[in-house]
Order: sequence, then structure tokens, then C-alpha cells
Amino acid sequence: METKFNPSAIEQALYQSWEEKGYFKPSGQGDSYSIMIPPPNVTGSLHMGHAFQDTIMDTLIRYKRMQGNNTLWQVGTDHAGIATQMVVERKLAAEEDKTRHDLGRDAFIDRIWDWKKESGGTITKQLRRLGASVDWDRERFTMDEGLSEAVKEVFVRLHKEDLIYRGKRLVNWDPKLHTAISDLEVENKDKKGSMWNLRYPLADGVKTQDGKDYIVVATTRPETMLGDTGVAVNPEDERYQDLIGKDIILPIVNRRISIVADEHADMEKGTGCVKITPAHDFNDNEVGKRHQLPMINIFDKDAAILSQGESYDFTGKAIELDAPIPERLHGLDRFAARKAIIAEFEEAGLLEEIEDHSLTVPYGDRSGVVIEPLLTDQWYVRVAPLAEPAVQAVKDGEIQFVPKQYENMYFSWMNDVQDWCISRQLWWGHRIPAWYDENGQVYVGRDEAEVRAENQLADDVKLTQDEDVLDTWFSSALWTFSTLGWPEQTPDLKTFHPTDVLVTGFDIIFFWVARMIMMTMHFNKDENGKAQVPFKTVYVTGLIRDENGDKMSKSKGNVLDPIDMIDGIDLESLVEKRCGNMMQPQLAKKIEKNTRKAFEAGIEAHGTDALRFTLAAMASTGRDINWDMNRLEGYRNFCNKLWNASRYVLMNTQDQDCGYGDNQDFEYSLADRWILGQFENTVKTFTDHLDNYRFDLAANTAYEFTWNQFCDWYLELTKPVLNSGTEAQQRATRYTLITVLEKLLRLMHPLIPYITDAIWKNVAPLTGVNQDTIMLQAFPTFDANKVDEAAMADLDWVKQFILGIRNIRGEMDISPNKPLNTFIKNASAEDKRRLTENQGFLQGLAKLESITVLNEGDEAPVSSAALVGEMSILIPMAGLIDVEAELARIDKNIEKIAKDLARVEGKLKNDNFVSKAPAAVIDKEKAKLAEMQTAISKLEEQKSTIKAL
Repeated sequence: METKFNPSAIEQALYQSWEEKGYFKPSGQGDSYSIMIPPPNVTGSLHMGHAFQDTIMDTLIRYKRMQGNNTLWQVGTDHAGIATQMVVERKLAAEEDKTRHDLGRDAFIDRIWDWKKESGGTITKQLRRLGASVDWDRERFTMDEGLSEAVKEVFVRLHKEDLIYRGKRLVNWDPKLHTAISDLEVENKDKKGSMWNLRYPLADGVKTQDGKDYIVVATTRPETMLGDTGVAVNPEDERYQDLIGKDIILPIVNRRISIVADEHADMEKGTGCVKITPAHDFNDNEVGKRHQLPMINIFDKDAAILSQGESYDFTGKAIELDAPIPERLHGLDRFAARKAIIAEFEEAGLLEEIEDHSLTVPYGDRSGVVIEPLLTDQWYVRVAPLAEPAVQAVKDGEIQFVPKQYENMYFSWMNDVQDWCISRQLWWGHRIPAWYDENGQVYVGRDEAEVRAENQLADDVKLTQDEDVLDTWFSSALWTFSTLGWPEQTPDLKTFHPTDVLVTGFDIIFFWVARMIMMTMHFNKDENGKAQVPFKTVYVTGLIRDENGDKMSKSKGNVLDPIDMIDGIDLESLVEKRCGNMMQPQLAKKIEKNTRKAFEAGIEAHGTDALRFTLAAMASTGRDINWDMNRLEGYRNFCNKLWNASRYVLMNTQDQDCGYGDNQDFEYSLADRWILGQFENTVKTFTDHLDNYRFDLAANTAYEFTWNQFCDWYLELTKPVLNSGTEAQQRATRYTLITVLEKLLRLMHPLIPYITDAIWKNVAPLTGVNQDTIMLQAFPTFDANKVDEAAMADLDWVKQFILGIRNIRGEMDISPNKPLNTFIKNASAEDKRRLTENQGFLQGLAKLESITVLNEGDEAPVSSAALVGEMSILIPMAGLIDVEAELARIDKNIEKIAKDLARVEGKLKNDNFVSKAPAAVIDKEKAKLAEMQTAISKLEEQKSTIKAL
């Protein structure tokens, strides 16, 4: 082995070897275990959330593979309708100054396929860098031929069952992209705005209780008043009870609208009167539906004012309702129309007041424009019939959420489920398999030939396919079974479905998890006709936030690339990477400043294993993670420690008799028996944690054993034996060294695959195993027979004894190389036995010249003491230290710490600092304060002890 661990020298070569040799494929042996990777966008690149979830999935897959399961980790990518179309449209505009309309639909889609072939594989390359042991030969894409056939099959069947229909409904409309978008694609931003209080004149001479001939409504979107069809007041509001059922003359358009009683109107908020615009507000739409108010659409697809309002009832049917719009407003952008309408209200004396107002504004996360609720013709899935069995599956425990509290989030969404808008006004995606004749009659089928045959349409009947495509989530909802060959009943579908665990974030429990459950249970039945679930467990991860607890976002400049964590990146390259392609100079300047401040010298290389171990160690179930570069550095040091410990083992075992032959004579030391037992207990604890999805506790267990028990203690305890033990003792220790290290590498392989495989290739031959990779070896299993409880207790006593001596040396600043005389007081018979049997260990590792056991009544010199149970270890201080010099040194330390303590105390007493600093920063300062107070207390104790000399 090389003297230093160099991740870059081993990782990519190892991965290539694993992939080429087919190690990631299902073995065909044992019980099946499968995980479907949440398909990342084909346009995307790996972010820390991907790295986190993929580390968890790969850990589970490697663990189950080593346990003998027939494992499949299905990989694939999502076609990402809006994102991909935008990428290619921007490329087309930049390189050829053309739009998709210049090319036409078919040619534009060909360009997207060309782009995917050249540039769409970024994230799959990065998955390889993470060590993801997916079966690449089975890689799927949501637009590939097989999945496209599955999508058509599902659409057609649901339509025949009347679970898919077409209707005119209110959707989130993106005026820039000209498509409906899902709630998940809407980014709500807090903004400073205005609340306009407008006077609406009462009709027919009606007056309010206080004699006014108008009522006042408040709105943040005055332009929508052109589409008002009612005003709501609370039925309990005594101010307006006499007005319920009366009419208002809507200003500007002079249309009569009614006052209705509805609890949506809050008596305590504003004037208590709420304008109702059912075609342009989701809440108003519900009010309008309750009172059967007409819906009047006033916007075109650019969110500009129409020349004539379009009127509909709540079935989506066009109705005869005069809804003129003044010519002076025709074609105005909605925000220009807002200004014009406010000006007209003011001129007419109908503008009551303008107030400053904080509001939440919905933006398209891709287009960056304000989303407009808009009435459009869309395709919908009736979700309620599908939701019922999906809810029951979780209630019955067929599907379990980890952590369990996320079941409540699932139930709350599913119990209030709305029909799902599945159509998008895009060109890239699964085109809706519906055709229209010249009279607008719609026909649904798998292709045009089927439509004509089933409906007996003559060849001269012209059919036109629906221009829309399906929501990306529609194909993703079929992911667990479509990837395995459905609708064909393939051997893979029978073997690997239902899958075992889904690893996902809480934010898509409804958008993806729930829809997968609904679709899978509807279309997949076992041999007894019982609905199959898509997975048995849903492991929900938290978000990875920056070190201050803020959500990572490009606009904040705090996004971390996991590949940078692995390979390292210099500061200038990091700045260029974050800001180079940004169109907004001010934002780029802010991000550059944040980047330079956070990473003054760039990001060091740490290797994949250190990154994976960090992510696992921070994976507390369901909790968000505040990223900590210090922990990443610490786990890189852990990898170095493992590498160096392995080199020590190999240097003392290669070309030596390690006891793997027959009839070997062994004489195990106490340390050998102890470490063998410690390892077995570690296997049990580690396995229990992985089985319960506690990756953080599993990582901590592996770390504690490897660093503290194996490296810091056991390797030190082997030195006396290897230096001066008998042949039988040395053989036993060499056997133990190799045995424990080899099993430890297998234990940790699921977490840190590269370093464990690289070391194992050197260690395994010493055990008589000559195979190519650790990943196909058996995972260690707990063996209670190898746990020697007496040896464990004796060695723990030895450790406490040695630590007691070391603590005294540290507190009194005594050199670790200076031999010491030790007195033992209050020793029991068991203590005396342990002293006798382990004198060599104690004197060697604690650097002791003599150990004297005092009898009862014997006087001990003035000493510094440490306790091991009831027994006292005494180190006489006289002659060991210069009392005056030591007191002066301690006083100097106390003075230095006291200055720092005063500074921190001052900060925490400063109201300005406490009110403005993030909670995490304040907590750090409080922790520093407590640490310094403890340090001063210990130094004062040392002073008292030394003065007694």
C-alpha cells in the first residue's frame, strides 16, 4: 500500500472496474431487494440533496448485496418537460437566433434528443463519482420507448374508466412559458406591495346602515376587478345583513353583480367585504362555485387584457353573459392595466385609500414571472377513487414511513385531495394520446389507427392529435413498475416488485410518493388479485442547509457541489463556476462576495468516502442538516486513520505466520480477546442501526470502534506482544489483527466503498481469500460465542488505569516520556489480580517505572490521584515539577482564557449582537463561554494541588 491515502488515485479506476465486471447487476440468488432511484432531471447536475439520498440508497444496496440478496438498484433520469425545453430553446436562440416555432414541433423535438445525447448525461457521470452501484445496463429514461408505451397504456385505461377527463378549470398559468404548472413549480416570495381600498356603488338606491351608497372592498390585484362576479360578506356580519342579495354596479364595466353571504369573508379583516373573481383566484373560485356565480376570464395567455370577457359556468360551458371591457384597456399587460384602472377609480372618486401591504406573490420557478390563476382547458385525473386504497395501504402498515410522523402529512394531503391537472402546454414530453375531429369531438386511444378502428371512423375524417403533453409527474408516478417492463408481466416485474424502500424528501410526498402509490395499486395486482404497493418503506430525508441553517439556493450563492467536496476546487474556479453564466450582474456580484467570504482559499479535496461518511453521519431521521465543512475534514482524517492503521497491520503480518493454516498454536492476549468481543458487539449495533435506517448512529458506531477501540487502543496493545511475545502469542495477535481488519472493512464497505475495497485487496490474501472485490463478500454477522465478557471487563479496567495516568500527566504538564512511580490505594482482590496479570501492559503503555500496592494504613506521599472504581492511582508530585514555574504557567493560562471569556461575555450581553445574530452563531458563542469557564475551573484545581506540594 502507498504510504498516504490518495482518493483520486483509486476511486475512478475502481469504479470503472466494478462496472465493467458487472458487479452491480442482480446476482439471481437469494431474496430480492430493490430500490428505484428517484429519477433526477436530465438537465440537472448533482447537488448535495442528490448526494445525500444517493449515499443512503447505495449504502442499503451494498449492505443487502453483501447479505446475499438479489439486489437491483434501478437507475434512470426524468425528461423534465419545462426545464429541458427551456435549455434547448435558450441554446437555439443563442446559437441560431431562432425560436422553436421557426423549426416546427418535430424538428424541435429532434433537437432535444440531439441535446440529450450530447449533454444530458452530466448527472449520471456524477453518480458514478459518488460510487453509486446502480445497474447501468438497465438505465431508463422517462421518454424511452418502453416507458412511453406504459404512459399511453395508463392514460387510455384511466380514460376508459372515466378517471381521466377534460375540463375547463383554474390552473397556475405561467404567462412567459405559456403552460400550466404544478404547485411544486411555484415559488412563493414575500414582497412589499399595496392594498387598494375601492368603492363599489350599490345599485337601485340601496344604502348601507351608515347611509353610504357604496361599500368598500380591499384588493392587492385591482386589475382583476374587470372579472368580478360578486362581493362576499360574512353571514354573521350585522353591518351588511341587509345588503345580502342586493346588487352592485361594478365600476368601469358597469355590470351588475350580487352581494352573497359566505364565511370566506372575514368580519375582522379590512372592511369585511371581499370582491369575488372566480376566474382569477383559487379561493374566489371556491366561493363562486358555492354560489354558482359565473366565471369571467379577462386575460389572454400573455396575461394581457382581452377585448371581451369570456364567460363560463362551473361545468366549463360557455354562457351568454355580456362582459364587455372598455377599448382603452384592450391588450394592456396586467400590471399596466392595474395602473390604468387605479387611475380611473381615482378620477371617479372611487379610490378610498392605498395602504402599504406585505404579501406573498407566486412566481414560476423556471420563468421567474408572476403566476396567473387562469381558466384553461386541461386534462385531469379524478384522484379521489384512487386515493382511498392508497390511504388504506398506509393505515394497514403495508407501507411505512420513516420517520413515522410523515404519515400525518401524507394523510392530510390525501384526505383533502383535488383532481390532478396532468396536461402541459409544451412540445417536449409525452404527447396526450387524444385526437379531435373537425367538430371538436375527442377520441382517446394508443394511436390514431386504434382510434379510427374503435370508433369506426372513415379514412376521410380528419383527426388532429392534442397539442399538449403530460405533466412530468404523470410518467414518474409509474416509475416503480414501468421501469420493470409493465404492461408486460416480465420476470423482472415479478422478481423486483414491489420494491423495498423509497428514499425521498418530504416536499414531494404528495407530488410523487402519493401518486406512485395510487397508480401502482390501481394497475398492479398480485396472483390473488390484491393491489400491489410500489414500496414497503418510505424513508424521508431532511434538507441539507448551509452552515447557518439557510436553505441552499443559487441566488444566495451558498450552493455546494458535492463533486467539489470530492475533488477540491480553487477559489477563482469556484467563483467562476458560481457566477460565470449569470445574466444579472448585481446578483453575480453578491454571490461572488458570499463565495469569497465563505471559502477564502477554495475547497480542499476530501475524496468520495469522506463525503459519503459525512452525509451518513449527519443523517438524523427526518431532520434538516446544517452542512459542516469541519466534519467533512474530520471524516477525511478518519479515512487517513483507517489507511495508516491498515498499513501498520500489513507491515506486521505480510510474509508472517498469521495462523490461517491448520493446527496452529495460539495464545491470545487479553487485548486480542477484548478486541474480538468488541468487534462482535460493533457488528450487532451497526447492523441494528442500518436495519432501522439510523445511518447516523451506524456511522458513529463504525467511527467509535475504528478510531478509538481498534486504532488508538488495540494497535498500541499489540506492540508489546509483537515486540517481545512468544511465537504462539505473536501468531495469535497477527491472526487477530488480520481477522478484525478484514471484517471491519466488510462492515464499513456500504458506507465507504472505495477505501475499503482498496485496502481489502491487500488484506484478503493473508486470510486465504483470493477474490477481486470486497463488494461481493459476505457482510459480517454477530457471533455471541466470540464475546468474552471477562476479557472485555478486564481490558476496560486496563484502559481506565492507563487513562488515569495520562490524565494526571496532562493536568500537571508532565512529559509522556518521563517514567513515573505509582502507588495503588484501596485495591480489591480483583484489582490486584488485574494488576498482576497486566503489569506489562500497564508499565509499557503508561510509562511506569514501578507500581506499589499500599496496604491499609500505609501513608502515601502528596500525590495527584485518579480513580478506577474504588481504587486510587497515586502519582507523587514531589521532584517531578518546578512548583513556582508551574504555578506561573497556570496563572498565565488563566489570564489568557479570562480575557477571551470577557470578550465573549461582552458579546452575549450586547443586545444589538443578540438581536441580529443567527441562533446558530449565538449558540456557538454560548458553547465557547461554557468551555472557557470549565477550563478556568480545572486550572484553579491544579493550582490548589500544586500549592500543596
